[in-house]
Amino acid sequence: MPRTLPILDLSSWREGDRVSLARIGGEVGAACRDVGFFYVVNHGVDRELIERAFAQSHRFFALPLAERQALAIETIGGNRGYSGRLREALDPGRGPDMKEAFNVGLEIAPDDPHLLSKQPFRSLNAWPSLPNFRETLLAYYDACAALGARLHRAFACDLGLKPDFFDDKFDRPMATLRLLHYPAPPQGSEPRTGAGVHTDYGNLTLLATDDVGGLEVRARNGEWIEAPVVPGAFIVNIGDCLMRWTNDIYISTPHRVVNRSARERYSIAFFYDPNPEAVVETIPSCVREGERVRYPPILAADYLKQRLDASKPAEAARG
Repeated sequence: MPRTLPILDLSSWREGDRVSLARIGGEVGAACRDVGFFYVVNHGVDRELIERAFAQSHRFFALPLAERQALAIETIGGNRGYSGRLREALDPGRGPDMKEAFNVGLEIAPDDPHLLSKQPFRSLNAWPSLPNFRETLLAYYDACAALGARLHRAFACDLGLKPDFFDDKFDRPMATLRLLHYPAPPQGSEPRTGAGVHTDYGNLTLLATDDVGGLEVRARNGEWIEAPVVPGAFIVNIGDCLMRWTNDIYISTPHRVVNRSARERYSIAFFYDPNPEAVVETIPSCVREGERVRYPPILAADYLKQRLDASKPAEAARG
């Protein structure tokens, strides 16, 4: 097994260029079959926009706790808003995670018919009173959604599908932009697990990190691989929903966050989940001869709800 994650350069990929799409599709597919994680560089998301998003994250988590809690997910709904420390347990056996987060979903209007009909995961975003916070995060959200759509064209190419196979399943996605803050460990303490061992729930995750690091990926042979910070790169991994679609041709990979430094850590994750009404069912070309379909069809919203509910520790659910 390699001890490093592959780095894929998207600079030569031009829209409509079948040759570059086939090349990138092959590289992406190889990474998804091997370790399930890879870096992308020259990805088209403006570096200055990423820096502004991190600056807004620092400002948000510096707000008084009462102001953050006024935007709690439990109040806002739709997987939007603030999640405090010890409110989630990605690895329930290890207890709640030492992190806090703020979620932004697809921006919709108050009269959106999907909102009025109470479609799952359709809620209004909640915004703190910070200058340019909303504008910056929505611009970042849109840039990541565009990159996620491009990478799904690479997936489709690798899987022998038409490049636009996923387009209509992600035109109003349940994508979530998540600001994350991991507090510094107490002085003299052991390294702290900020996020327990888990696989991601959706199709694809785009992760930007500060220079603290801490992400660790479990290779297929069980060894842990550190994912060092690559300036300007996104760390990309596939999630369980795409694994279902591909009948385990692509395998989502367990990972964790362990802060081994004495510093607090910030990261921004973009979880690219399908439209709520999209049916996640095995792609026929992904069922090899003599194999069976491993997963029954399920609505994307139902699947996401199942996974999110399972991440809430019992004490948080009661509180």
